[in-house]
Amino acid sequence: MTIKLERLDDAFHLRATNEQGNSVETDASPAIGGGGRGMRPMEMLLSSLGACSSIDVIDILRKMRQPLQDIKVTLNGEREKDKTPSLFTDIHIVFDLYGDLDVDKAKRAVDMSMEKYCSVAKIVEKTAKITWEANVVAG
Repeated sequence: MTIKLERLDDAFHLRATNEQGNSVETDASPAIGGGGRGMRPMEMLLSSLGACSSIDVIDILRKMRQPLQDIKVTLNGEREKDKTPSLFTDIHIVFDLYGDLDVDKAKRAVDMSMEKYCSVAKIVEKTAKITWEANVVAG
């Protein structure tokens, strides 16, 4: 896996591009001169955790033949105060799953992702406590 970064201005605005040409823009906090033109790296880490687990949950529910219509995930991360680096200490994830799903299977899919399959979760859990909940909204 190769990611290339290029600077887009004379401050902190960067574009990261993968081998397939897909890109995402990042920027630093305005407190240090960032321009708000992209997510900050720690926001991207939370986004990566949400995306990784969402992909797992969608895949697992497909294999369980569950009719998932939509998924919305909210992540809330708490970081160390007054420390550099400022690591995540606690992350809570809420999975809202939409469709005529078997509630037990839906919750099992989320648990399987978070406990076994999500590579990002496995990395992040080394420094942060990750908790989650799954809500099923009938379609």
